[in-house]
Amino acid sequence: MIKPSIPYDIYDNRCPTRDMLARLADKWALLVLARLENGPMRFNGLKRDIRLITQKVLTQTLRKLERDGIIAREVFYTVPVAVEYSLTPLGRTLTETVSVLAHWVENNMDAVLAAQAAYDEANLLKMKEPTA
Repeated sequence: MIKPSIPYDIYDNRCPTRDMLARLADKWALLVLARLENGPMRFNGLKRDIRLITQKVLTQTLRKLERDGIIAREVFYTVPVAVEYSLTPLGRTLTETVSVLAHWVENNMDAVLAAQAAYDEANLLKMKEPTA
């Protein structure tokens, strides 16, 4: 294990925690983690369930999460070969956080949309005001 030359500090731009935070804040990573919360899934199942994700982006997301130790990849040597993804013990420590975040968005989307509409309307009015 490589020890950092600086203590972990999410606010320090040199800290490796920034990269991990960016990876976990990615919408595709969150959707993959949320889907794997209920158990292992195959690539095509993830692709089908996470609408609009491309094969390339799903592959990249899975590789990054696997490298970070968040998910595990298991190959089944059948015909055709099957690959299954699951959360690792480390990944399972994120499930509550991911679930809370996803449900917060679902439960508060109406309020967010109302706030966005009010903001946009106020800024549109400001743009129409005559300048002196």
